[in-house]
Amino acid sequence: MFGSSGFLFRSNKLMYDQQTKSLWHHMRGEPVVGPLADSGIRLAPRPVVTTSWREWVRQHPRTVVLDIDTGYVRDYTPGRPYGAYYASPETMFPVFPRSSRLATKDVVFVLRLDPDRKLYPLEVFDREPVVNDVVGPTSVVVVGQRATRTVRAYERSNLQFRAGAGPDELIAEGTGARWRIEEEALVAVADGRRLPRLAGHLAYWFGWFAFHPDTPVYGR
Repeated sequence: MFGSSGFLFRSNKLMYDQQTKSLWHHMRGEPVVGPLADSGIRLAPRPVVTTSWREWVRQHPRTVVLDIDTGYVRDYTPGRPYGAYYASPETMFPVFPRSSRLATKDVVFVLRLDPDRKLYPLEVFDREPVVNDVVGPTSVVVVGQRATRTVRAYERSNLQFRAGAGPDELIAEGTGARWRIEEEALVAVADGRRLPRLAGHLAYWFGWFAFHPDTPVYGR
């Protein structure tokens, strides 16, 4: 199990594991200080999605949610405890290296097909809500909505996709086949064929760039 150490490295959080108390770098998924440092252990990236409660419960109406009234004095009201930090365009502490290609705290979606990676600034999805792309040897489709910061990525085989009639649907170009957007996979409505979800998550531009400055940025 992991906890938050309270330590930062280049303004990125360091977690700790409760078994060995080693510090882990969450952008790299590897231990950097303590008994497990230099052990070669690395956590496999997993798909993560950020979205609004309205959108999530529409798609998953039977979801069980933790109550913010925990009985502890910690305030979990939206915007707490780091609301001022999130609202500021600057970091709390100096960070190097930096890049002016994007604003310091622009939010980007990081597609992680290690060792191949690619960044998608959220502004991309205003003009291109369905992105057909290739990352390394993998053909991918990335579906995003800037307003809710919701981004999911999937393998697309040799297909090209466009937006469907609703927010949970894609259409395959050429055939017109309908595909359902699900958490684990894209699922063909007609025959149940599945295209797997790919690992990815949101990050601040400065945070990712500080450790992976050579990652390609879509549209740049």
